[in-house]
Amino acid sequence: MKKIFAEKLKKGDEIRIIAPSKSMGIVSEEVRQIAAERFRDLGLRVSFSEHVEELDTFKSSAINSRVDDLHNAFEDKNVKGIITIIGGYNSNQLLSYLDWDLIKKNPKVFCGYSDITVLNNAIFTKTGLVNYYGPHYSTFGQKLHFDYTLDYFKKCIMNEDSFEIMSSDSWSDDLWYKEQDNRNLISNPGYLVINEGSAKGTAIGGNIGTFYLLQGTEYFPDMKGSILFLEDDDLVKADGDVEFDRGLQSLIHQQGFSEVVGLVIGRFQKASQMTDEKIIEIIKSKKELAKIPVIANVDFGHTDPKITFPIGGIVSMEASRQVKKIEVFEH
Repeated sequence: MKKIFAEKLKKGDEIRIIAPSKSMGIVSEEVRQIAAERFRDLGLRVSFSEHVEELDTFKSSAINSRVDDLHNAFEDKNVKGIITIIGGYNSNQLLSYLDWDLIKKNPKVFCGYSDITVLNNAIFTKTGLVNYYGPHYSTFGQKLHFDYTLDYFKKCIMNEDSFEIMSSDSWSDDLWYKEQDNRNLISNPGYLVINEGSAKGTAIGGNIGTFYLLQGTEYFPDMKGSILFLEDDDLVKADGDVEFDRGLQSLIHQQGFSEVVGLVIGRFQKASQMTDEKIIEIIKSKKELAKIPVIANVDFGHTDPKITFPIGGIVSMEASRQVKKIEVFEH
């Protein structure tokens, strides 16, 4: 499949905010105001899709509303980038309704994470469009400690140069959207190397509990020559270890997994009660992972700050006691 790269965002560009999962109706006015200021500082003009405020029983909107908004965002020639409001649970409802030819003929930046994983990977699989696993519109509403997230958003989406993904100095797992001025920062010891080695390949993946919803469908990406980026949230609370283990095992059973060349694991939320020891035990228990490099505790997923990386882009990794390095080349 031929890859498609959209033009990078630049000052003066219009970005469209859409809600393919949960609605903007759940986002506070404070978060909206801070996000608006951040996008203004980037020189980006923000517009909102027609149905972005609709709010049903599931804190979302009708399938046809969400599909129309996504189609209109890709079709609008004035729009150069599309950013999702927030995650949720039901982006996969949209897949069989999407016009993949329309998306392919109108390539542009597309960015989101969590439940948006299904769209990130399905868009790449069906069209070849490289898109981005990164912050939502709502993420930009963080008042404090946003510099790292913003820096990697700009490196990946507003710059052509390759870049190294450096570990953050500190991280947090607090409900920042409820208490913007009361943040609890945790010192970050850096990456955890579980299996040594080096690899270069195509980045796919995202939230594991959402990614494996694509298994057995036409929307699941080809794993040949891929580096899997996987993270999980705290939805299952203290069962984070068993849920991640069986989710990873289900991916290992997929056709083509034997040609995966590397694994990068995002940082777990505290409520999952995952520890380094548990992560190591899970990885070491799987013979299929023994010959590929594995790095954990990387800054992506449901803690903050977070990187932006390209779904479909080329990424390299080097994992040893001396060198812990992840680099993005083609994005």
